[in-house]
This record gives sequence, structure tokens and C-alpha cells, in this order.
Amino acid sequence: MTNGAAATDENGAPALHCLVTGATGYIGGRLVPELLDAGHRVRCLARTPEKLRDHAWAGRAEVVRGDVTDAESVGDAMRNIDVAYYLVHSLGTGPGFERTDADAARVFAEQAHAAGVRRVVYLGGLTPAGVPERNLSPHLRSRAEVGHILLDSPVPTTVLRAAVIIGSGSASFEMLRYLTERLPVMVTPSWVRSRIQPIAVRDVLRYLVGSARMPADVSRAFDIGGPDVLTYLDMMHAYASVAGLRRRLIMPVPVLTPTLSSHWIGLVTPVPRSIARPLAESLRHEVVCHEHDIARYVPDGPGRPIGFEDALTLALKRIQDAQVTTRWSAAAVPGAPSDPLPTDPDWAGGSLYTDHRELTVDVGPEALWRVVEGIGGDHGWYSFPLAWAVRGWLDRLVGGVGLRRGRRDAARLRVGDSLDFWRVEEIEPGRLLRLRAEMRLPGLAWLEMRVDRDDRGRTRYRQRAVFYPHGLLGHAYWWSVAPFHAAVFGGMARNIARAATNDAAPAAVGT
Repeated sequence: MTNGAAATDENGAPALHCLVTGATGYIGGRLVPELLDAGHRVRCLARTPEKLRDHAWAGRAEVVRGDVTDAESVGDAMRNIDVAYYLVHSLGTGPGFERTDADAARVFAEQAHAAGVRRVVYLGGLTPAGVPERNLSPHLRSRAEVGHILLDSPVPTTVLRAAVIIGSGSASFEMLRYLTERLPVMVTPSWVRSRIQPIAVRDVLRYLVGSARMPADVSRAFDIGGPDVLTYLDMMHAYASVAGLRRRLIMPVPVLTPTLSSHWIGLVTPVPRSIARPLAESLRHEVVCHEHDIARYVPDGPGRPIGFEDALTLALKRIQDAQVTTRWSAAAVPGAPSDPLPTDPDWAGGSLYTDHRELTVDVGPEALWRVVEGIGGDHGWYSFPLAWAVRGWLDRLVGGVGLRRGRRDAARLRVGDSLDFWRVEEIEPGRLLRLRAEMRLPGLAWLEMRVDRDDRGRTRYRQRAVFYPHGLLGHAYWWSVAPFHAAVFGGMARNIARAATNDAAPAAVGT
């Protein structure tokens, strides 16, 4: 971390010390490097700091452990902070989230005031004009309430209210992308005719960074949006045009409720139902900016804000160039296990089931590691594709993430990345990849892959699946799937070894 003494920002003004919550999420993970590049000092508050270890900016920012619901850890994180960014919300969580959101916002506001923070900045949702907040969806209502709580505090606060955010890896963009790409003909909910004012993620980040310098007497909400007001129908047609697809045939019908819509989105896109529902609910009403006062304090400049089609083009180029720095799936899945892999076989006094596989591979460790690190996503899981597909579908049916989250990057992984229905818990480049399951299970599960050499110098592939059952159902689950392990895990080890050998063959011939 750089020394902040006498430091200045990009404009020559004294650098600010910024606290960012939600740095493991989509927006927070992109905001941190923007603040750093602007010359500010950054401290991140994260429940699991290890998830930020492999980010390119990790060595330039301070990371502290804590939770926004814990006043002590928030208070500690607020020390010597000038601007505090509140970028956490409960999209996709279960019952009781509104109370949790409100309590966390109060803790944040109280601790910011106690620490003498000069400004709080919050990214919320754009709410429809003329619709009482009690009639909004629970998630929009909760985000509006958080904004009110922060604005009611003595600390000057900037609340930025955005509708649909368009950027590579955003949930809104991937929903639009997959619906349009996969369905040349579709029956859609009536909300596709609602007017929306989308905004490019680059403009969101610009407004967030610029809000840090607002005058002390400014404490209010601002609507932020791009220059285009469109229906979702228009957005799908525009995406098809920018992506070079044939014009889509779209037939809106009035019978698809938000619940049915979320099932429909979950069926077609990688976005799980728990996240699709609040996204669909937010589109039921017109969400259009009614002012653009933010430009008084954060000037737009030439070509800003970015138009919708330009935002799509930028997002698609990021995907094609494998430069997606954060994705919607970076955020923790509600209800997913977060416990680290136990090292004690008698962890918590219960059973720990394991499946071990080990093979000698006739290639160098580097070739084998390339296959290991490239697992999942388009490459699949190297065994019994039907079994993996069925497991993914079952997970989606019970509200899980399924297999379609894919990967952030086709070749490289980092701690905290989502990988289909797994999460990267640990990675030691060239040696170890450990994945923690985020599928719906009656227990906790991990999959560990190691590459090393044996005492004769040969490359060894070691694979271990670990399951910690919860109750009788957990034990029953393990023994019900155990007969398939030879095909699934055994086949996986053999096929990974075979893929490494085949990939290395041309290089071996050429040497």
C-alpha cells in the first residue's frame, strides 16, 4: 500500500482516504482501481479478505476484515476515512433481508458520523415516479429505504440511483445478452414495453469517483442514466443489431408474473432465479431519470454519458478480449457455504467423506496445470457430461446457481471467482486449485486438484472430493451418489490427464 502522506489526486488536490464496502462485488471490485488510479487511498471492508488477494490492485489497497452489520468492525474500518462508499445490498437473499439491510445502513451511518467521515456515497436503485414506495418490489423498496437512512444521518451523503447498468459481467447485461442470443423467437412478459433509462458501467464508476469531491453542503439523491430512454424490447433489438444477430421476433404477453418471469429468465440465462426475480420486478414500472443534476458536480464531458449501443459495443469487446474484471457472480451466493476446507478428518466431531484419485501423467507439470486451471465453463468437467448437466438442472430447479454461471476468464482463475456451481477457495498457480461447492446440498463440499512431482520426478495429478454431511439427509446423499463416483471423479481424473497429454503432444513433436 502506498504512503498517503502529502499525496495528491490526479487533479493536484489532496488525496482522499476512501473506504469501499462490497469490494468483492461487481461494482465495488471495479470502483477500487478507479479510485486508486485517481490518486486516492483505499481501504476495503470485506467479510472474506482472501477473496481480494488475487485482484490486480490488491497490493495498492488496504483490506480489513469485517461486516457491515457489525458495528465494531465498521467503526474500526472508518478510522481516518474521508469518504465511505456503501455498495452492499441484498439482491437475491431470502426473507428478512429488508430488516437486515436497514439495520446495516443504520450501523454504517452511525459509525461514519462517530468517526468524522466527511461523506457517504451509496449506489441505489432508480424508483418509478408516482409509485408509492409501499407498492414497489421488496428489493427496490429496501434500496430506497437504505438511501433514506443514509440521507437522514448527519454525514453529508450522495445517493446515486441507477436503473439498468450495462457493462461486461453485470447481471442486467448478461440477462439481456442471453435472452437475445438464445431466443430468436420469444414470448415475453409485458414489462418488455416498460420505458427504461440504462446507464453504462463506466459512467456509474465516473459518478461514484466524482461524488467523493462534492461540496459539504450537498446531501441528496441523484438520478443517473445514459442519454437513451428505451423499452426492454428496444434494448433486445439493439443488442441483436450490435451483436450481428438477426432481428428477434418478440411477442409480449400479459400473463407472465414476476415469479413466472424469474423462472423463465433462470431457464434461459445464467442468472439464477433468486437474482432474476428482483431484476424482473424492477422492470415492471417505468424507470426514467427525472433530473440530471449530477452533472453540476461531476461534469459529463464530450461523449458522456455513453449511449446504449456504445455501451453494448464496449461490453461485448471486453468479453471478446477476455477482459471482464468483475462479474455479477463475484458476489457471494445467499445461503452458500463459506466455511474453509477442514484439515482435521474429525472436524466438528462428524464424518468427513472423501474420494481420492491419483495418476501419473506423461507431460510436464505446466501442461497439466493449464488443463486444471481451464476447467469448467466451455471446457466442461471432463467426465460424464450428462451427469453434470442433470446436476446443474436440478440445482436450478431448487433455486441454485446451476452450471451456467461459467467463468470470468477462460484461461485464468483467482481466489473468489465463481466457476459454474463452484467458488475458487484457494489457488496456488501451478500447484493447487481448490473449489468450494455453491450448489444446493445437504452438507458442505469441496473439490481439490493438485499438480506435483513424485520422488522419481514424474508429474502427478492428485484429485480429492470432500463432503461434510449435514444430518441424516447428508449421509444419505453421499451414499446415494457414491456408486457414480468411479464414473464421475475417476473419469474426470483420467480425462484431465488425457487432455494434458494431447495438448502437449504437438509441442513434444516439435522439440
